[in-house]
Amino acid sequence: MQIKPRQHMLEIWQAMARHSFEDGKLVRGDTDGLSSVADAERLLCLLYPATEVPAFRLDQPDTTERDVLRALDRIGSRLEIPPNLITALTQFMRTHTGTDDSPTFAGGHYFRPAEPDGEITHEQSQLGVVDSYSMSVTLCLATLGFLKVYEGTTTRPEVLRAIAELRDATNARLTAAMISLLRSFTVNVFDAESEQGKRLIQVVGQGRQSDRAVLQQFSRRLRPLRATIIESLTRGIQVDEGIRDESQLFECGWAWGIVKDAPTVTDLDVQVHGQPDGIADRLPYVYFTVVALDGIQDLFSDRTLTLGLLDADQQKLAEALRLRWELSQQYWSAIARFGGERWPLEDLPWQTTGLRLESEYFSLTVAAILVHDLVRRKATDDDLTRTVAVMERLADRGRVTSRMTKDDPTIRLHTPGVTMPLAGSEHSGGVLLWRMTDYSAQLLKRIIQLATLSRNIGAQDRLLRLAEQAFEHLWSRRIDDEDGAGLWDDVRSVYPDARTAGLRMSWSITERVTECLVAARNLYEQQPIRSPELAELARELLSEATHLFGKEQLEASAAADGSRARAMRSIESRLDHARGLVDERPATAFALALPVLQELDTLAQARGAAAQEV
Repeated sequence: MQIKPRQHMLEIWQAMARHSFEDGKLVRGDTDGLSSVADAERLLCLLYPATEVPAFRLDQPDTTERDVLRALDRIGSRLEIPPNLITALTQFMRTHTGTDDSPTFAGGHYFRPAEPDGEITHEQSQLGVVDSYSMSVTLCLATLGFLKVYEGTTTRPEVLRAIAELRDATNARLTAAMISLLRSFTVNVFDAESEQGKRLIQVVGQGRQSDRAVLQQFSRRLRPLRATIIESLTRGIQVDEGIRDESQLFECGWAWGIVKDAPTVTDLDVQVHGQPDGIADRLPYVYFTVVALDGIQDLFSDRTLTLGLLDADQQKLAEALRLRWELSQQYWSAIARFGGERWPLEDLPWQTTGLRLESEYFSLTVAAILVHDLVRRKATDDDLTRTVAVMERLADRGRVTSRMTKDDPTIRLHTPGVTMPLAGSEHSGGVLLWRMTDYSAQLLKRIIQLATLSRNIGAQDRLLRLAEQAFEHLWSRRIDDEDGAGLWDDVRSVYPDARTAGLRMSWSITERVTECLVAARNLYEQQPIRSPELAELARELLSEATHLFGKEQLEASAAADGSRARAMRSIESRLDHARGLVDERPATAFALALPVLQELDTLAQARGAAAQEV
């Protein structure tokens, strides 16, 4: 199934508007007010494409395209859509604001109790989580960009007042989310002889070297990163002094929430309230690290920089987050590619060191960080080819591109999903769990990101075919009936043996599919990969065609409006066009040159036949 970003995105928008809006007003669904993560995901299904894809823009009503208006007719007319969106976003900001007027980032019903019959208290449901901080960064940046453009198109006083209120609330939430991300970052230092140390050595060494050799290699390879951590991490984090000892192992990344004893951020021009005490252990989770990386990179997007969306305090926070963003990518990329032969990432499934869990989902999250790093440092062909092979294996092992066998345990990747205990959550009254059900959507997202990065024709072709298979799998999982028709997730539609899985409205999966379509649009916007071999052949064809065209011009001129004259003008135009394309689109230039050569030969043969008759 070919990915058609515009068509598929419009179908999702139509389904989303039908599900979530009535007479232009945002309808409170089952998730509203229960989870700031789900509520942000729902709004991002609409706002993210509207601010990232020019054809879907809603902030300049005069330019909104007709098929977009048809898809969003439940939200309003051309002039009504932007004010109605502002109302919906203001409703979100108010809903997720505490009694002290500070933004809240409740995980809500996304938290699960560890005990089968357990219940989550109200206080536990209100705990902040990295998913909410990261989603809030993306949502707030999209909102600020939307407001900045739309404000210049309206003069209605009541709309301008609503814009000012929403901008203030959005800026406050963005600052709070960035601070919370800073306070959720952690560096975990541990001894090589500890249980966690032995597991890390086993993961990166893969049993092929002695523990001592792995430790020495770890120390040598990560020495520059260790030095950067020692010298640079001062804001919002306490680093164990053991990091200075090169015989100690360490991990860095994001915990599930604000880390216990994380200091508050105070060196800003504006005093920020609502910096709650953290309870999370100093344990980086690769899943939450990926989630944080996805949100933080939006702080440095071209749109954010071009529109100047960050104020002075936010720019300070962004720089601190950027350092942690780079450190985390470098660390996990080095761990994923550790050693000289087979990568630890290639040894599926990945085993976590802190919680002793293993799953293809964790392999996918480590691969996602590697993709971030490959984009950042412009990967080699070898790194890219090996990562493509990992994605193909993950698609197969996750039964995305292969059939499910009878009583296949792989079904648990998709339903009920992969579950992680949140270390430190027991301080809130009981251990909480976090469940991930978006394996297929995350896989598709990383495949498309890799395809966008790839400049190797063979690797990109493999990735595009894999992306189409993964997308077909996901598209088949849309809900066909009931309230969420056209949205996700119906696992049984592709896995009939998933007897316990029912229709489940998932804004998490729906939002990630939306991200995938935006990423696919960016992929198709790129120039196709240039083949040096085909470019050389195209130049040779054009050289011969140009020479023969010049020779043809030596013949006696025909009438200006005659068929030969028209043919010569057409040939000249097509040659000029092909020469202009040969560097960027050599295959197209090649294809254009062939009929020109055939036509020139036809002209020469006709002239020769005429000469013989005379």
